[in-house]
Amino acid sequence: MQKTLAQSVTINGIGLHSGTEVCMTVKPGQPDTGIVFVRTDVNGRNNVIPARWDSVVDTRLCTMIGNDDGVTVGTIEHLMAALRGCGVDNAVIRIDGPEVPVMDGSSQYFVDVFQKTGVADQDKAQRRIKVLKEVEVREGDKFVRLSPGELSVFGGSIDFAHTAIGTQSHEITLVNGNFAHDLANCRTFGFVHEVEALRKAGLALGGSLDNAIVLDETKVLNEGGLRREDEFIRHKLLDAIGDLYLAGASIAGTYDCYKPSHALNNAILHKLFSDSDNWCYEDEYVPVPTASAERAVYAS
Repeated sequence: MQKTLAQSVTINGIGLHSGTEVCMTVKPGQPDTGIVFVRTDVNGRNNVIPARWDSVVDTRLCTMIGNDDGVTVGTIEHLMAALRGCGVDNAVIRIDGPEVPVMDGSSQYFVDVFQKTGVADQDKAQRRIKVLKEVEVREGDKFVRLSPGELSVFGGSIDFAHTAIGTQSHEITLVNGNFAHDLANCRTFGFVHEVEALRKAGLALGGSLDNAIVLDETKVLNEGGLRREDEFIRHKLLDAIGDLYLAGASIAGTYDCYKPSHALNNAILHKLFSDSDNWCYEDEYVPVPTASAERAVYAS
């Protein structure tokens, strides 16, 4: 059965890149709603943005979605990963700013409040997207691949010259809520030498040691160090789970990657849905709807 939150939950925080305060309320969604964002601070234009692969408008350091009126919401991936990890199919997210709050740089806060609120069954059958053929996208030595499989498996590797990161690999099969204890608390990360350039570009304005792992040339600067020895690859897989939930449903198949990015994660969904022979719903062959869905029920 499809699932939604048992009740609404309100979350306040700052945006990682915008640095602005934001208030966000995650509300139960009707069956077949999917995940939908509503920019409550926008008037006179369409303020509804379906969380869809074909709504993505920017993938620089985060995933940003937007609609045809140019209304956007950014850094959605940690929230999307928490919704996927907690099994939430339908939710309406009312937000009064341009970016999802970063909290501690992971999905942990979102998972905690969703688990406290609880998840409710709905009266519609859940459908997963089943990968039928292997698809792959590459950029130099980087790649992301989806291949057929009965379960939702996310795995891959990263390779950094930095001594605190190096080469790391991890894999998770999303079953029995294990996202909560395997990946949820793994934080985003960045490098001191990049901060000045990012801020000049209007990015990372809300970043700090409280919401990211920060590294200088040789070490992690956070006083508490790492939460996991391989926190870096685990966070990359957390991002991938959030990015791929923009498919509009959970995916039955295996995700594999080397040096992944938000851009490659979105590109693999475009590749998957570019040919109806690549995928199907588990219970019937129907095309995935596009981001131009009706907006009527989301404004309340």
